[in-house]
Amino acid sequence: MPITATSVVAASATYRRAPVRFATMRDNKRTDDAAVAPMRRPLRWLWLAVAVVALDLATKALMSSLLSYGQPMEVLPFFNLTLLHNTGAAFSFLAGHPGWQRWFFALVGIGACIGLTVWMSRLKADEPLLGASLALVIGGALGNLYDRLVHGYVVDFLSFHVAGWYYPAFNVADIGITLGAIGLIWESLFEGRKQARRRS
Repeated sequence: MPITATSVVAASATYRRAPVRFATMRDNKRTDDAAVAPMRRPLRWLWLAVAVVALDLATKALMSSLLSYGQPMEVLPFFNLTLLHNTGAAFSFLAGHPGWQRWFFALVGIGACIGLTVWMSRLKADEPLLGASLALVIGGALGNLYDRLVHGYVVDFLSFHVAGWYYPAFNVADIGITLGAIGLIWESLFEGRKQARRRS
């Protein structure tokens, strides 16, 4: 078959179009990866929640084996290790009521963990403080939830006191929840400034 100008032009056009077709396939793959990645990245903070749960349950088990119930062990002039069983919420809230609060706070804990995990899954990649704060709250909630479901009470053992006044006993899970709440408050206070900097 003779080579004509038309065949040369057609071959050249085909050659030029081929890279465009391959580039489009690569772009589609990048687009798919970009769509999936934001869903995966925020959930990487769940390792922090797992760490809080593990540390909380380990310290509770250790203190339960070492301490006698209600008998303080002085560590510092203002700090004791005192094994206590809390049937209420954090810092003994509603502890004096009959057993209904066990299931009430268990349901609250389950709902909170689900809601916060969904929130975490929707975070952007540039929100590490928010992701870590949510993970701390989730880990603390799961640690205390385990106690409520298994024992019917939460194990507390950290007791601070000053001049005869005793702060309500707490545990590692409560520390995680408190630190996470502080992070969430900090993030909400400065979110407006962050958005203003992004627009400028």
